[in-house]
Amino acid sequence: MTVIMPSDTPPSNDAALSVSDLAASLKRTVETNYDHVVVRGELGRVTLARSGHMYCDLKDDKAVLNTVMWKGQVNRLPFKPEEGLEVIATGRLSIYEGRSNYQMIASSMRPAGAGALMALLEERKKKFAAEGLFAPEHKKKLPYLPRTIGVVTSPTGAVIRDILHRIRDRFPVRVIVWPALVQGDSAAGQITAGIEGFNAMTGADRPDVLIVARG
Repeated sequence: MTVIMPSDTPPSNDAALSVSDLAASLKRTVETNYDHVVVRGELGRVTLARSGHMYCDLKDDKAVLNTVMWKGQVNRLPFKPEEGLEVIATGRLSIYEGRSNYQMIASSMRPAGAGALMALLEERKKKFAAEGLFAPEHKKKLPYLPRTIGVVTSPTGAVIRDILHRIRDRFPVRVIVWPALVQGDSAAGQITAGIEGFNAMTGADRPDVLIVARG
């Protein structure tokens, strides 16, 4: 008589995958099927690294999506991303196999509709008003007929061409252009330097009024 004892582990025809094989398969599947996504959500944590890259969370009431945007795209954003702002982000999903974490790599981002942008603008206006920046006593009287106008802006953009065209057509006066970046990490410093540089001028070179412009 032959006695067959049951095995603790039943035989199986399924081949076992290694953890790395499964992670690689998931990465291929996700990155192939979600190579272009458009996501609407509220900005949670927003971190701008010293490298210029931005790390943030897109969230709603049920889920959170880790999101990264590289420096080149961050510099082209038409607004400042802040916590609580609802946005629409375009990009692709990526998986880091080492931890099986997925994230969105955003190529562009914009406020979710005119309402969100207007709300952000109104918030800014209230903040600046509370600081007294709109108070009449802080405003300088504009000269009726300026002789020299200083312009702080990009020397290659459409905005400087529009300014020069309008001045030339309506009231031809002397214009001095102070070249400056008007977007990106270096913009604030260069615009500030332009204003301070014009204010430091003396004599006939000193502008009567300044225009700080961005297209």
